[in-house]
Amino acid sequence: MARRRTARRQDHPAASDEGLGDSIQFARYATLVAARGARVILEVQDALHPLLSGIEGVSLCLPKTGGTLPVFDLHCPLSSLPLAFATRLETIPAAPAYVPPPPRARVEAWEARLGEHDKLRVGVVWSGNPAHGNDRNRSMRFATLCRILDVDARFISLQKDPRPEDAASLRERPEIVDLTAHLTDFVETAALISCLDLVISVDTSVAHLSGALGRPTWILLPNTPDYRWLLDRDDSPWYPSVRLFRQDERRDYASVLDRVREPLQARIDAFASCLRGEK
Repeated sequence: MARRRTARRQDHPAASDEGLGDSIQFARYATLVAARGARVILEVQDALHPLLSGIEGVSLCLPKTGGTLPVFDLHCPLSSLPLAFATRLETIPAAPAYVPPPPRARVEAWEARLGEHDKLRVGVVWSGNPAHGNDRNRSMRFATLCRILDVDARFISLQKDPRPEDAASLRERPEIVDLTAHLTDFVETAALISCLDLVISVDTSVAHLSGALGRPTWILLPNTPDYRWLLDRDDSPWYPSVRLFRQDERRDYASVLDRVREPLQARIDAFASCLRGEK
């Protein structure tokens, strides 16, 4: 909903109006608004404020609980900006990476926590916010993800606040590195993702973050996905580094993970070859 202010200068605030992933995806449009000559004020969820403050073209980034906005002339919800720019598939602003890279010191701290990089590092997220209206379709149980944990990779959990039954199962799988207690904000998550070779995630804000960082990202999608992922394609016009794995008519993630196994093994083999110095 637009806030009414007395117009005094050509400012254009863009406000988050949906989920965290939506804000990450559509924050790219702030750069386009600034290129049209506006002074852009970006209002986002508190959790995203440290991450999105450095988006190119943003003059001022404010957290939603940060108090009163300064005066402005125009307002547009972030998720309406694609319509405002008459976006088509061929005009989607799909930069390889558009969120600011995390500070080098944070990346180095994560490298130290993760230790030797002697195996392919794979970040995993298997469920989203249980309050999401389509959560029963987009999320999976941790037990289902276990179908791929027997390959020779180092799996790193990116799953914040796992559900009680998943948390218990996670504690029984020492092959998964769980350092999520250190993920205090999205900049920390970005720093961790920057240390990984691949992120495998269901449709959550972490998937959007990884794609916005330009990191190799495989997103696992339900049979009827959110509109942004389109249909009948395994790439995303929004994120050049993303590959999509979709449920078929069986509507289960077990079969999706079975299809993930072969390309995952290929990446593991390629990483091992690089370690051995092979071409």
